Amino acid sequence: QGAVKRQALYACSTCTPPGAEPAGICLACSYECHGTHRLFELYTKRNFRCDCGNSKFKNLQCKLLPEKGKVNSGNKYNDNFYGLYCTCKRPYPDPEDEIPDEMIQCIVCEDWFHGRHLGAVPPESGDFHEMVCQACMKHCHFLWAYAPQLAGKEIPPLTKANSLEDERIVLKVEESKEQKKEIKKESGVEHHDTKEEKQLEQFNEPSTSSGYCSKFLQKFPMELDETTSEFSFCKLKELQSKPFVKKDTATFWPSNWRSKLCTCEDCLKMYSELEVQFLTDECDTVLAYENKGTSDQETERRDPLMDTLNSMNRVQQVELICEYNDLKTELTDYLRRFADEGTVVKREDIQHFFEEFQSRKRRRTNRMQYYCS
Repeated sequence: QGAVKRQALYACSTCTPPGAEPAGICLACSYECHGTHRLFELYTKRNFRCDCGNSKFKNLQCKLLPEKGKVNSGNKYNDNFYGLYCTCKRPYPDPEDEIPDEMIQCIVCEDWFHGRHLGAVPPESGDFHEMVCQACMKHCHFLWAYAPQLAGKEIPPLTKANSLEDERIVLKVEESKEQKKEIKKESGVEHHDTKEEKQLEQFNEPSTSSGYCSKFLQKFPMELDETTSEFSFCKLKELQSKPFVKKDTATFWPSNWRSKLCTCEDCLKMYSELEVQFLTDECDTVLAYENKGTSDQETERRDPLMDTLNSMNRVQQVELICEYNDLKTELTDYLRRFADEGTVVKREDIQHFFEEFQSRKRRRTNRMQYYCS
């Protein structure tokens, strides 16, 4: 299938020992081609193509797909492929490490880290869904602008009102001039419009003046989309206009933080240059991968007979159920004789049973059929 978007991977230390080129194999090849070998579980990695049987394996041919390219240039490798993890480059589980500590995977480099080696203490409640390690925070420096609002906090469900507040656009309903005058008279104070009120009136007036546009753009950084001739809001520039602190630590993010990242043209270009386009894809998460696997398993567990019945009309359903019951009864009686005699059921016995069953079925269907009037 080429480079799979996300899949479970293994490394074979029997075929690629330390010093050899790193290589990764898929779950199927771990069973079929490396069943008796010593394997390292790498959990999931993105955009990876199985190396089993290519030029990195000198004396092994893949049993599932013998014809393979020599190398997979799109694959990325790290110390995980030699069974080493974290900045401490230790195996997991580590027989020499007596400190109980869970390991957390970075969503960018996909390496695994001890909680105590992240430069920041993971939230005690474990109420976070993804982690970006120290090195990747330096690489993805723009994330520090988002960190004060998103990292370590649970984001409320996105609503129209929330989205306006997040972009710091406040909509105000102004009273009419007549209403203002009435309010002023009731208070017994009449005064001239303040400078702010005049600015608001100027804002409400339809104008093509460039003066207001320049002031608005200074406060809310936007970019002109040439294709639509409309302004697109850049969340990142707005956040970067505020003070924020860059630290030498990892960061912890809630479940829906990816949806809050800016997707304007400049930001998408930046993601591409940093090779982190996946950050805006919520289907890239390990949780989405696990949910898909659970859904696929539920589909596989569905009864194929019931699926077939649901696609038939009532007459066909009754006929199929009758045929199924006949098959079940006759096969049970046939196999019971082997159980009573303590003999092994062979392939030839099963073939003989189905030949006899089909013969009896043909004799039944050749009879005259009767129908209700």
